[in-house]
Amino acid sequence: MTDIAQEMPWLADHWRSVQQRMTQGRLPHALLVGGERGVGKQAWAQAVGALLLCEAPSGMATGLPLACGHCKQCELLAAGTHPDLRVYAPEKSRMIKVDQIRALTSFAVSSAQVAQHKVAIIDRADQLNINAANALLKTLEEPQPDVTLLLLQESGRPILPTIRSRCQALALSLPTAEQASQWLATKVASLDDDTRPSDRDLARSLLLSGNAPRLAFEYATGEFLSLRDAAFEAFRQFMKGQVGVGEAAKKFKALGVDDALWLFENWAADLARCCAGGEVSDPETADMFGYLARSNPAWRAHELLDKVKESRSAAVYNASPELEASQLLIAWRSLMPVRRKAS
Repeated sequence: MTDIAQEMPWLADHWRSVQQRMTQGRLPHALLVGGERGVGKQAWAQAVGALLLCEAPSGMATGLPLACGHCKQCELLAAGTHPDLRVYAPEKSRMIKVDQIRALTSFAVSSAQVAQHKVAIIDRADQLNINAANALLKTLEEPQPDVTLLLLQESGRPILPTIRSRCQALALSLPTAEQASQWLATKVASLDDDTRPSDRDLARSLLLSGNAPRLAFEYATGEFLSLRDAAFEAFRQFMKGQVGVGEAAKKFKALGVDDALWLFENWAADLARCCAGGEVSDPETADMFGYLARSNPAWRAHELLDKVKESRSAAVYNASPELEASQLLIAWRSLMPVRRKAS
């Protein structure tokens, strides 16, 4: 089976730490794995799960074991049908609900079906609703010896301190620009010529994703870049008073709530950097944000970041994406200097 340290070298140190803990019998019952969106948290967790379930991992003597890839457990995992590995993720409500965690609790206390171990992955543990989080505490407080819980948390998204305190935390690092570029180039090389992104789109995707390679691949091969450009043009026109808020908000709605809020958050962070004398991460915004930074104190940018957090919380409860975009656009518009009429 592929060594994730070779496939995603920026995760090598974290992966080897788990390999060594496993051979030494020191792997905790619950790991809280944090990292930026698109850094590879899901792939890393799946690799840990495969190693824990494998019947005959190779390399045990070296302290760097790998799942063999051909035993019954590995075959079930490859087919996506292993009954002793469960993934719990937000559903249509955008939250992980208490019924899902109750199902996890039942899974944790039941006997393994085909393996000697069980693995539960909670993808986006930062989106547990309060009832689900409280239900999870019981499983964390009374760990079963044959269960490992892997909780995945997106950077900057809060999680209850009571959950955090019952897990060992691990923060996955972003790759260097060179690592991210090499990984992305290898990934797109396998695509057909007619679907392969241009070099310019690859470079833009890396830039806009903050060098999160898996997110950059999603951007480069999907519609994000064109939708982002349309949203930015609508944003620019709205800030100049050339289009109304409703028309501009429609362009952000087209992005989808996650990408729209991600964009607003990155722009607010760029404005904060401008206010502090730094540079923006997205060069296309430099002129506009430089202009706004000269007219506003830094705390106004941090207010925008707080409003994005509020919109993200509202989106969890199915608030209107267009309404949230409208409110954020109006908040941005308030930063524009008031032009005095000539006397």
